[in-house]
Amino acid sequence: MMFASFRSIGAYVPSNIRTNQWFIDRMDTTDDWIIKRTGIKERRIASSEQSASDLGMEAAKIAIERAGIDKSEIDLVLCATISPDYMCMPSTACLIADKLEITDVMAFDISAACTGFIYALSIAKAFIESGMKKNVLIVGAEKLSSIVDYTDRTTCMLFGDGAGAAIISATENKNEAILDVRCSADGSQKDLLLTPGVESGEKQFMQMKGNETFKVAVRTLTSDEVFF
Repeated sequence: MMFASFRSIGAYVPSNIRTNQWFIDRMDTTDDWIIKRTGIKERRIASSEQSASDLGMEAAKIAIERAGIDKSEIDLVLCATISPDYMCMPSTACLIADKLEITDVMAFDISAACTGFIYALSIAKAFIESGMKKNVLIVGAEKLSSIVDYTDRTTCMLFGDGAGAAIISATENKNEAILDVRCSADGSQKDLLLTPGVESGEKQFMQMKGNETFKVAVRTLTSDEVFF
């Protein structure tokens, strides 16, 4: 039996740094207030010329180099994002594959917000263990600055831009294997974190009820069994 294992990881963030002072200059808040509630001192912001696929491509390059494989050995590209280059198509995964000159492979996006990378990992694991794929490129890329409402102080300070990537490869060594991935969803909590659809007529800004989201997340995670 083949197992799935992490072969390498990579990360990329834009060079532009946005400190808490940027928000202090624009709204009623303080550095102390932000740090005490979020722990955030700065976040990276992509330029207007950079897209989620650009960020993802840079992270992927690092992961591929660290894996020590040729990009032609990659047979599946997955991208987890809620801030894609295009609303519906083409997928950001498809664009990343094109920018890396990876051809003739499956490439598709996963839209699962904060859990997107874990969903992608679950998919990669299943493909590898089934014997269908050998080397999967997973990318988590977000340009959240493009969907954040900078007049909403409850969300705008929390998010920045960046990307992470991993090469998940087949191995016969069980000691290197990813043991398990657990994912679930709860659509009944849809009002806690959302981006309105086109038909709503609203601007496409992320909306989040931070306190409620935190409480639900903590309650769900602490009630779940984490031992295997």
